[in-house]
Amino acid sequence: MKSTIERLSPTRVRINVEVPFDELKPDFDRAYKKIAQQVSVPGFRKGKVPARIIEARLGRGVVLDEVVNAAVPNKYTEAVTAADEVNPIGRPDIEVTEIADGERLAFTAEVDVRPDLALPDLSTLAVTVDDVEVTDADVDEQLESLRARFGTLTGVERAAGTDDFVLIDLSATVDGEPVEEATTSGFSYQVGQGGLIDGLDEAVQGLSADEEKTFTTKLVAGEHADSDAEVTVKVTAVKERQLPEADDEFAQLASEFDTLDELTADLRERLGRVKRMEQVSQARDRILEALVDGTEVPLPESIVAAEVESVTHDAVHGFDHDEERFAQALASDGRTREQFDTETREEAEKSVRTRLVLDALADAEQVSVNDQELTERIVYQAQQYRMPPEEFVRRIQEAGQLGAIYADVRRTKALITAVRAATVTDASGAPVDLSDLLGDEGDGIEVTEVPGEVVEAEDAAAAEEAAAVEASDEVTDEDADEATDEAATASTEDGKTSGS
Repeated sequence: MKSTIERLSPTRVRINVEVPFDELKPDFDRAYKKIAQQVSVPGFRKGKVPARIIEARLGRGVVLDEVVNAAVPNKYTEAVTAADEVNPIGRPDIEVTEIADGERLAFTAEVDVRPDLALPDLSTLAVTVDDVEVTDADVDEQLESLRARFGTLTGVERAAGTDDFVLIDLSATVDGEPVEEATTSGFSYQVGQGGLIDGLDEAVQGLSADEEKTFTTKLVAGEHADSDAEVTVKVTAVKERQLPEADDEFAQLASEFDTLDELTADLRERLGRVKRMEQVSQARDRILEALVDGTEVPLPESIVAAEVESVTHDAVHGFDHDEERFAQALASDGRTREQFDTETREEAEKSVRTRLVLDALADAEQVSVNDQELTERIVYQAQQYRMPPEEFVRRIQEAGQLGAIYADVRRTKALITAVRAATVTDASGAPVDLSDLLGDEGDGIEVTEVPGEVVEAEDAAAAEEAAAVEASDEVTDEDADEATDEAATASTEDGKTSGS
């Protein structure tokens, strides 16, 4: 087999392949065997029809079509493997240019490839992160959250106000018809928390037990999504939360400590560790931004277009592919479809640019991923999706996403290399040493890629540290999320730029 490479642009090549027919003998054998299983010829058992009979009955063209359809993908893969300088990142556009029966098969394949990038010297990267500062207000907030956790609810005979807990009955109608999925009773709700039904907080405030109010709102889910509904809310009970006094007795109740001073000192220390982890996240994000901004990256158009199409499809799919409903939803957020398309395109370009830079950095640093690292990442993602690891592995294999996960882990390790090499200072101008938080070799770091940025398990570690601020389970998970500001997420990439 002969193959040559033509570079059409920094991100696209044409591969010309010529295969002598004598190399196609295994493909002809498989083609005859496959066709013999599909045809019935009098006098021959199915699967035992000779090649000459197949050609006589069906024609040589049917056999050639079968051979070409099977051989071209394999020969394309061989050509790509033999060309060290070619790293495809998309599906090829293949065109068969010649079938000279008995002589040769020729075809061309145009495909997007990873461009050659000139990366900046990592030692020249310098970023500034926030100071690690734990204020009295930070500690007080954690202490208040802890007190709230040990608080008690007491019924009161007065109108409901912000932060009160109420038991409510809800019912709704659309055009006079009851909406079953919007009906409930005995539901516990904290006034002012939001997120349930638009207008509910305003309706409930000022109501006492056995009082009700009807208001108009737009339903967001179910059969009547986006429809105006008349919602009636009835308050059946009003309760207020009474917090324990912040004293030594409370410290003994809520923690392992004997005094309030010891408890608050421990909260301060734990918050300090959380904020140090936030420094890691901030340094990582800013170094990645500096790395990408300092690299000229030609973008493969087909990869960007595919990402735009994927994001758009997912967005419209939530509205059953009803473009009009989707446009109305955008309008309710103050955006137009044109703005959505522009923003989606910009995010897709940023995401592809980031992946290309990290892939180039991984190549330059000769980053590899071992089986343990890949397994840890798979287990981590399975936990995020609340799936058994074996089920998660089965699904990603069926979806062809294993290569994408491998690429994600490799990019993570490449980024950690950049973080170690860069200069990091805090807002006060003092150098920040992150080595104790990154580990000697970035052990245990996980990453999941999202449009335009990379998020790794250092964030998860920060979340765990924030949870530890609970002082032996003193703080709620929501408080931990607030302390870390962001939590690690998990998603599988579409795999189009994994290079696999």
